[in-house]
Amino acid sequence: MADAFGVPSGSLNFSTNATIYWNLGANDLIDLAVERGEGVLSAHGALVTETGERTGRSPNDKFIVDESSTSEDVNWGDVNIATDAATFERLKIQVLEYLGKRDTLFVQDLYCGAETSEALPIRIINQTAWHNAFARNMFVRPTSEQLGNHEPQFTVYHAPHFEAEDENLNSQCFVIVNYSSGEVIIGGTRYAGEVKKSIFSIMNLILPKKGILPMHCSANTTGENTAVFFGLSGTGKTTLSADPKRALIGDDEHGWGANGVFNFEGGCYAKLINLSEEDEPEIFGTTKRKGTVLENIVLDSDGVPDFFDTTKTENTRGSYPIEFIDNRTKDSKGGHPQNVIFLTCDAFGVLPPISKLTPSQAAYHFISGYTAKVAGTEIGVTEPQATFSACFGEPFMPMHPGVYADLLSAKMAEHGSTAWLINTGWSGGSYGVGKRMKLRLTRAMLNAALEGELENCEYIVDERFGFEIPTSCPGVPEELLIPRQTWADKSDYDATADKLADMFNANFKRYSAGVSAEVNAAAPTN
Repeated sequence: MADAFGVPSGSLNFSTNATIYWNLGANDLIDLAVERGEGVLSAHGALVTETGERTGRSPNDKFIVDESSTSEDVNWGDVNIATDAATFERLKIQVLEYLGKRDTLFVQDLYCGAETSEALPIRIINQTAWHNAFARNMFVRPTSEQLGNHEPQFTVYHAPHFEAEDENLNSQCFVIVNYSSGEVIIGGTRYAGEVKKSIFSIMNLILPKKGILPMHCSANTTGENTAVFFGLSGTGKTTLSADPKRALIGDDEHGWGANGVFNFEGGCYAKLINLSEEDEPEIFGTTKRKGTVLENIVLDSDGVPDFFDTTKTENTRGSYPIEFIDNRTKDSKGGHPQNVIFLTCDAFGVLPPISKLTPSQAAYHFISGYTAKVAGTEIGVTEPQATFSACFGEPFMPMHPGVYADLLSAKMAEHGSTAWLINTGWSGGSYGVGKRMKLRLTRAMLNAALEGELENCEYIVDERFGFEIPTSCPGVPEELLIPRQTWADKSDYDATADKLADMFNANFKRYSAGVSAEVNAAAPTN
């Protein structure tokens, strides 16, 4: 085996004559990616690349090997799809044969988890330089001392241009996790998010057994006051956690353990659609730096990214090391959260822009994981469409949602955390009639909650959903706080609210048998 940087022969555990680049920095990898025709540089030096027809995750092509060590832990079904060990081994042989025939391979030895005691040592083997740069950005980069003692517990074999033909697959694309062997094989997709999400899914099975809550959330802190932000894509999770008054812990994946919150990642993978320097200056600034990888971004004639151009996809992304955010915690950790924020983009215009939840309501809305798609984003979607994803990250949660909800409830009770539901969606009517809540107003409400300014104000109880709505908030017009008052047609509001309540109840039937009577009682009523 040819070896570019002095790593012992045979360390990849498969046969290859490739030149292997070990643990290169992102800048060197980006230079190689450009040289190899994997992308181009923007006017500011960021790498701009494309993922082809798959511009997002492929949930129907993700599998978990059903084997004895974890079979009883996994919540098998349409989300956690089982495959057998024979299928995994058959495809693994094909992947390794394919990778072994490449002229060049790229390897990173990294960690998942900023808490040293819980950091998972991983190895990422990529066919392409730009995917290796992505992995280098997204996971925790070891020190020289750590690298010398690094022994991977999980290895990802990533062959984005290898397309399989196998009767046990749903397409030529596959992402298969084998907990028993400590391996992940990925083929047929260039979407880089599959690499990071496969490892996070592994953490989401390992940590609960240790009493640690894995969370698909962003987090920030003042040092004394920590908050976590749960939310599906497009709800503002990354945007709202990037606050000049609060240091960023991380933007996507965290654990809540005995010492507080810790980031899984060494970087951020921000959604960039409609990104503006005015609204999101820190994130915007990362797109002007070499080391950043931009996915499916359109460049203008001067090589400047156009973040409003969705020709390739609405799921445009930017990957950058967390060090590119100046206002961050240096150790990617924070204390126990005083506030737990659930973000939703309610395109029905029914939910209030901010409301306070009881512990039972918090568990209910955590398991529900609600947001809404807007009309026009998909073929055939002509009105708002409810989307529910348990724990605000169901595709990445191998265990039953009740396991994570019980852990969240226990952590919140132990540390006295307050739960808030914040609607970053529509007000004054559904999408097409009302208007989306302005970011500055959402920030004002969020800051009031985090800074304790809503502790002594007057609240009213929403008659359908039962949560408490503040009647006043600094910097926010009072008429915006009560959603029914913002609608011109009150009967239309009532009908739409009843419809959304029915959607919540229909969705929660999947989980009602596995939760307490108190959590079931937190369901909305008509």
